[in-house]
Amino acid sequence: MIDSVLHTEIQQSIKGPVYRQEPMSKYTSWRIGGPADLLIKPRDQEDLRRALVYARRYDLPVTVIGNGTNLLVSDRGIRGMVIKIGPGLGDINVRGHMIYAGAGAPLPLLARKAMQAGLAGFEFLAGIPGTVGGALIMNAGANGCAVGERVRQVTAFDYAGNCLTFDAHQLTFSYRHSSLAERNVIVVGVVLEGKPDRAEEIKQRMEHYLDRRRQTQPLEYPNAGSVFKNPPGDSAGRLIEMAGCKEMRVGNIQVSPRHANFIVNLGGGTAGEVLEIVNRVQNIVEQKCGVKLVMEVQKLGEF
Repeated sequence: MIDSVLHTEIQQSIKGPVYRQEPMSKYTSWRIGGPADLLIKPRDQEDLRRALVYARRYDLPVTVIGNGTNLLVSDRGIRGMVIKIGPGLGDINVRGHMIYAGAGAPLPLLARKAMQAGLAGFEFLAGIPGTVGGALIMNAGANGCAVGERVRQVTAFDYAGNCLTFDAHQLTFSYRHSSLAERNVIVVGVVLEGKPDRAEEIKQRMEHYLDRRRQTQPLEYPNAGSVFKNPPGDSAGRLIEMAGCKEMRVGNIQVSPRHANFIVNLGGGTAGEVLEIVNRVQNIVEQKCGVKLVMEVQKLGEF
């Protein structure tokens, strides 16, 4: 637990907002999650560095989030310090074929900036409601593309506040995974390379992806995106539907009638209900289809 004295000390040193006992449900796309002992929104890289120094000094566990998508936060919350990377580290600058994007930049904004600059290769990001940092850690993708394909250099902090740089050849990316996750670092920015193309053609592809997303995904309810990874050569959604789990409900949490790999919060749902429905789906799919589905969503906090 963070006492008021430490809260005040950190608050006086950091330019961005510092909250104590802040409900994480305000910061996750599922609208689920208990309180964080301390939540900080750094205004810039120096704010981030100072937050990490305080965490190290007082031996506080650190949890980093972006836009709160692809996350399930415990009903009991998160102990220690939560750092929310947002607009303070969200710059996007284009130079030639290269784009520098801060970790807090929204992926749809990155896609639009690339389109305006006549750079292709980012259209698939238009419908992903996350931020650059999280996308790099999990190698976010859609429509047969993934962000790791465009990476040329990544800037990050270690948890002592030291700045590190990784060139593309030092990193590996695979399906919903990058080696950045094992390096125990916090991404602060990335250099990405685009392919020159006509802005109008890029825009048409973006609109096609967005139309398909609107038609197939349950955007009317809070959700975390795809809950399970697709097994090799198959679709998690297809398997869940085939196993008869579509529309399964536990409390206020439901497997979406529109897309079986989405689990939606109908209002007032809890992390416990999500985990119960996840376990049921995994067990039934394994029994009926012989496939053990693996969660894509990351669990944070005390479970």
